[in-house]
Amino acid sequence: MICSMTGFGQANRSFVGYKVFIDAKSVNHRYCEVAVRLPKEWAAFEDALKKTVLQAVKRGRVDVYISAEREAVTSRNVTVDFTLADAYLQAAEQLKQRYGFTENIELKDVLKLPDLVQMKEDRTDPDEQFEMELCACLQDAVARLSDMRVREGAFLEQDIRERLAELKRIHVELQAFAPQVVQDHASKLSGRIQSLLQEQTPVDEQRLATEIAIFADRSNVDEELTRLQSHFQQFDQLLEGNEPVGRKLDFLIQEMNREVNTIGSKANHAELTTRVIHMKAELEKMREQIQNIE
Repeated sequence: MICSMTGFGQANRSFVGYKVFIDAKSVNHRYCEVAVRLPKEWAAFEDALKKTVLQAVKRGRVDVYISAEREAVTSRNVTVDFTLADAYLQAAEQLKQRYGFTENIELKDVLKLPDLVQMKEDRTDPDEQFEMELCACLQDAVARLSDMRVREGAFLEQDIRERLAELKRIHVELQAFAPQVVQDHASKLSGRIQSLLQEQTPVDEQRLATEIAIFADRSNVDEELTRLQSHFQQFDQLLEGNEPVGRKLDFLIQEMNREVNTIGSKANHAELTTRVIHMKAELEKMREQIQNIE
């Protein structure tokens, strides 16, 4: 199954008083790289989040964005600092005795004193359970990301298979035309010989045979065509596998391109040259598509 390296997935869920939102997107990359951006107070969970992504993604750069909102309903506790209250009252008595104040201290006055009464939200610090919930939310986002990568991969695979079929078709034509190259060259030499005979110029038959043999050896592309056939078979096998194959396919494309270039350098025939150019164009288009495969 072919997977693309580009995709996007979202997920959100509520837990421990938070509404968590996660976006995950991936793009092409030579290796596998994961970057996580999350609230700084959750930095301790970064490694676990990266491992969650790596369980599903083997190649490509994945950027994960995590944001959170506090839920509207939260419990609050009101606390009184009695030590501070005793200190305030003691100070008030000292002021009354020193300066002769006669006013009585009332509750409303005490409640206005700074830091005496505090209101705190009833919240717990993130723990292992919180980490599990956070990773589970990320798994949902990565699952949607993977689904998109699979859908994109299906389109890439279809295009690559069509181009591979075209390469195989041209390969059959090259096998048919390869022997014709030597025959056409021999015909040209025969024409030259006939011309020389008409001019009564001596012809060295042994040298002529040697020249044809040398040309036949130099223009022989049987080995290149056989290796191309082998590469086609390997390509088919990789497309049928379940492992990430992007790098292997890229390597095979390089090898196929090398064989086609060699055929082009050996070919001294218009029909072969035309087909070599066609094959190189198809290989370049396949290479561009393979750059997107995991």
